[in-house]
Amino acid sequence: MKSLPYQAKAVVGRREMASLPELELILCCKIDTGARTSALHAEDIIPFEQDAQRWVSFVTQDVQESAERRYQLKLHDYRQVTSSNGQTEWRYVIRTPLTLGELTFPVELTLTDRGSMRHPLLLGRRAMRRLLVAPGAAFLQGDP
Repeated sequence: MKSLPYQAKAVVGRREMASLPELELILCCKIDTGARTSALHAEDIIPFEQDAQRWVSFVTQDVQESAERRYQLKLHDYRQVTSSNGQTEWRYVIRTPLTLGELTFPVELTLTDRGSMRHPLLLGRRAMRRLLVAPGAAFLQGDP
């Protein structure tokens, strides 16, 4: 067996509680090694310009408060993403810190309607660099 080309910073299960401190959100996150990009549930997505910079406004569910909240963040990118069902769509991308257990690192999140999904946050491969995934376990970084 080959050794890893890096030192793993943490082991995560198939589901974890994740915090987006900049947004003051704590969400149940699905860890998905089959997805390249990460996604955050968002509705009423509105791009706009402010001070000659591109921003995006969106609404998402705050699980702790059981209420919808509107957020405004600088737009990081706008790119095509192919979903698990094979459909390609253009999505707005934000960049924000994400905390899993003791680790905090920047992550790119595409904004899309995940209302029909079980988890409002999906963590894809790009965000999981230097993490190991234990698919048979859940909440290794802390209880929900």
